[in-house]
Amino acid sequence: MYKDLILGMLRAGIFGFGGGPSVIPLIRHEAVTKYKWMDNEEFGDVLAIANTLPGPIATKIAAYLGYRQKGTVGAIVSVLAHILPTCLAMVFLFSFISILSHSPIITSMISAVVPVIAVMLGLMAYEFGEKAVKGLGIYVGIGLTIVCLILLQTFSIHPGIVVLVFLTYGAFHFKLKEKFIHKKERGQ
Repeated sequence: MYKDLILGMLRAGIFGFGGGPSVIPLIRHEAVTKYKWMDNEEFGDVLAIANTLPGPIATKIAAYLGYRQKGTVGAIVSVLAHILPTCLAMVFLFSFISILSHSPIITSMISAVVPVIAVMLGLMAYEFGEKAVKGLGIYVGIGLTIVCLILLQTFSIHPGIVVLVFLTYGAFHFKLKEKFIHKKERGQ
């Protein structure tokens, strides 16, 4: 049955405001908390991989969740459930754009939603950071965060490349850590 998949992606698509990154916490809520299609760690991995691929992040994750639950048809249904309400709303509201853009009510609504999205993104970043520090240790976690910021801001390296570099490092981190601990124990 596709009901849960459709409802989850409809909610994320309808209530997501401000583009792909602001929709991710909503999709995470549906996939991890509400329907338990995956755990938080796997969602983080899927998000990291989806960030390295071209295209809108929310539709890539919707497609993955649909494919994981119901195969190819599930991926199509999931993406359509996620994007169709927004597409229809855009077509419908386009005719009213001049009226709505000057309305104080609409301006107030947008102003009220922006802080909520910022808090949701901040909470998700904190949870991922907490998980990284837990796995890497506080000093390595802070160090890698600084390296990431330098690569992104100073050298203007594409975020997908930075994510790919850190995914590669993450794949080998625990093996390196285990080797380091084993070498340290032999030295004592």
